Amino acid sequence: MQHSMVPPGGGVDYDWENDHIYIKTPLEVTDGRVTLAEDVLKPGFHLARHHHKKMTELFYVLEGAVTFAFDDQTSVATVGAVINVPAGVWHEVDCIDGGRMITVFTPGGFDHYLAELAATGPEKFADAAWMEGLGEQYDIWHR
Repeated sequence: MQHSMVPPGGGVDYDWENDHIYIKTPLEVTDGRVTLAEDVLKPGFHLARHHHKKMTELFYVLEGAVTFAFDDQTSVATVGAVINVPAGVWHEVDCIDGGRMITVFTPGGFDHYLAELAATGPEKFADAAWMEGLGEQYDIWHR
């Protein structure tokens, strides 16, 4: 396998309503082991409560204050903090004033989920059953 470099501001990017995600290391680069993303959280960012059955997430805060709510506690992560969310742990994320973090997903594949979302029209977003099925396909469980 060949080495690679993604320049600042580079990588496939998805500019959503409340965040802008840059995929720095797609699934294919790590043979499926990791997806690494730079996530620019826009003011008012909210990620609904969910969990993963297999995936672990690591969040490294670069800017701002990011609130992680778990079933047993709430933690505010500031610059330099790392939050480890193992598989099976329910979590919800908020960032009132905006921020930026690096997120590592292992195993990789979250980038494929984002690609499918980006290719989806508004009618599919409104279809709760379809959205739930897509989430389950990529190990994102909301119930």
